[in-house]
Amino acid sequence: MDNYATSDYQHKAVSVEEQGGSSRTSTRGYRTALVLPTLNAGSGFTEWLEAFRSQTHVPDRLILVDSSSTDGTVAMAGQEGFEIHTIKREDFSHGETRQRCVDMLSKSDIIFFLTQDAVLASRDAIEKLLIRFDDHKVGAVYGRQLPRPDAGPIEAHARLFNYPERTDVRTAADIPRLGIKTAFLSNSFAAYRRTALVAVGGFPSHTIQNEDTYAASKMILAGWKVIYSADATVYHSHDFSHTDEFRRYFDIGVFHARDSWIRERFGHAEGEGLRYVRSEFDYLRRNRPSAIPSAFLRTGLKLLGYKLGGHEQWLPVWVKRRLSVNKRYWDKGKLKGGLKE
Repeated sequence: MDNYATSDYQHKAVSVEEQGGSSRTSTRGYRTALVLPTLNAGSGFTEWLEAFRSQTHVPDRLILVDSSSTDGTVAMAGQEGFEIHTIKREDFSHGETRQRCVDMLSKSDIIFFLTQDAVLASRDAIEKLLIRFDDHKVGAVYGRQLPRPDAGPIEAHARLFNYPERTDVRTAADIPRLGIKTAFLSNSFAAYRRTALVAVGGFPSHTIQNEDTYAASKMILAGWKVIYSADATVYHSHDFSHTDEFRRYFDIGVFHARDSWIRERFGHAEGEGLRYVRSEFDYLRRNRPSAIPSAFLRTGLKLLGYKLGGHEQWLPVWVKRRLSVNKRYWDKGKLKGGLKE
């Protein structure tokens, strides 16, 4: 393959002015923690740990939330000093599980989040996120996700479009310019000022996914800054099948339908989607014209999935479970989060 890589929280949202920020002027002295959810990380976890081991800043507390892996994930993480918290697979929830970790880390100032397939790309990747918090009005920072070295053109373009080379500092004043992109953030590689995250209610327990965008939206509207730090990088991309793309966008549609206030305050996602399609067509025309038919098919499936998700209230639960990536979300009475208080 060609290488183309280059519980619901109802707290009052408190503004940065009301809450106040850290007065620190140096990255030294921050109490830091890292949360890593895992499930059968496999052989790639060795590479992840090697990259993490070489970091110029290693967080003070390392939390592994493992969904009952059956491979060597837990043993490998334990050898690296991670505190192991094992939950049932059916109890994992994108928002609630992470929020329970935030609750657990009450003495931490800055909390980093990574995923098992996001490999740190430089020795100072974590530190470069951390230094952004020297601005006491910064509530969250996320880094650049580069396509895997063996990524194909469609996979590579997705990362190059969503994670450009230029750092961007976003506030509510940017909503007219960026629309819904203002609140874009990914917990695959991100860090939060804990006081800011708690002040806006933390991660939600009720969302199917996109707990990161939900929290970022709350922060932006409360007066915090969210920074995209392009100099902090990880390798993280996926070779999604056509079915995967449909299911992912079905869940995104569900998220936006159930939390429609985000679209009302930031604008609809369709405009950003059109810009993406145009960019992808131009990228493939220059790099792999033969992939254009597949890209058009994917675009149609994404749109269909998103629209169906946006009208999921008309669908029976068994259909929604079939169409969704996050199938356990639809289990009635499901206990979310997994971790004990």
